[in-house]
Amino acid sequence: MRKRRRKNRRRPSLLAAWKRPVTFGGVSARIVMTVLAGLQVLSFLSMVVNPAKAWIFNVFGLMFLPLFTVNLLLFLWALKRRSRSCLIPLVALFPSVFFIGGYFQIPSGNRPAVPDPDDSTVKVVSYNVGRFLQASPKKVTGGRRACTDSVRNFLAVQDADIICLQEFYTTDVGRVKSFLSRWLPGYKAEYYFYRSRYGYYGNVTLSRMKAKDKGVIKFDNSANLALYTDYSAGGESFRVYNCHFESYNISLSGLLRAVRGKDRDAFRETEYKMRRGISQRPRQVNQVLGHISDSPVEAFVCGDFNDTPMSYTYYKLSRGRDDSFRKAGEWFGATFSFFWPLLRIDYVLCPEKFRALSHRTPHKPYSDHYPVVTEISLTAADDDGD
Repeated sequence: MRKRRRKNRRRPSLLAAWKRPVTFGGVSARIVMTVLAGLQVLSFLSMVVNPAKAWIFNVFGLMFLPLFTVNLLLFLWALKRRSRSCLIPLVALFPSVFFIGGYFQIPSGNRPAVPDPDDSTVKVVSYNVGRFLQASPKKVTGGRRACTDSVRNFLAVQDADIICLQEFYTTDVGRVKSFLSRWLPGYKAEYYFYRSRYGYYGNVTLSRMKAKDKGVIKFDNSANLALYTDYSAGGESFRVYNCHFESYNISLSGLLRAVRGKDRDAFRETEYKMRRGISQRPRQVNQVLGHISDSPVEAFVCGDFNDTPMSYTYYKLSRGRDDSFRKAGEWFGATFSFFWPLLRIDYVLCPEKFRALSHRTPHKPYSDHYPVVTEISLTAADDDGD
């Protein structure tokens, strides 16, 4: 019997694939790709469009990371098929390379493992403690008291120079000062609280250094606020803003009902809360920026921004400042425990003249937020050749 010779079928080149006629399925795929690429491009605009005027752009910014992932998969799929449609997601992916660093950082071997002994450094912690309600996927046992003790133990181990806390809860505002002195001995506290039906909550700034100046920025029609405190260390004077910008105030159960579309009231309520939070934040950011412009010293901006790196809030506040995660972070920097790793909303932004040496987000189950722990060198960046 004669053996049949198998013909070597060569895979078509990309140029040959380019000339192939487009099928109906191909047209559908390209329509989907074009829509997703267009949404990715719109997410870029979320940084420069004031959401108080066009709130929907903030939503596009929230979708940046999922859109980036989907467009990347579509690009690889089309490239494997040698389809010219791979250019559609590529157009959206190319600019994304400049923004993905706000969410993900590849570890760099040239980052110092320990600070230079000649450097003057400050260790900063920013942590939204969520009123000690343990609103996280993995809760600790023992209730609010146990959660408060767990947060204290965590902070004590960090041995930070400056601690910025948001959503700190107390039932007796008159005893806060004495409580904080026992809670974390050796720290001087500045705080401001609003009253709610169930107690008092607000921001607390703790430091081993004495504050040279201090104050509070109250946001209009809001229970959110920003504290500011002035310090001197390592021959440098600087101001620390402990910010908590407007949140969405959306419950997870309400969000799920709205997404499923089974509860129209839940959908309308979720939409209203999102629009309100999105519209409020730019005004609050402008209040803080106006205050910073009058500051006689360099300013750190820390806290819970309730906005991602692809947002007007982040864009405005990070101008003239370095993001500690971008400079010293590794892997994913998300700080909101639900929907991890999509939402990075807690930050430490330091003046450009200083250097971030380290950045961590320990996954502690005491709040729906993860803490941000960073060490900053107060030695001018130019002195190190950066």
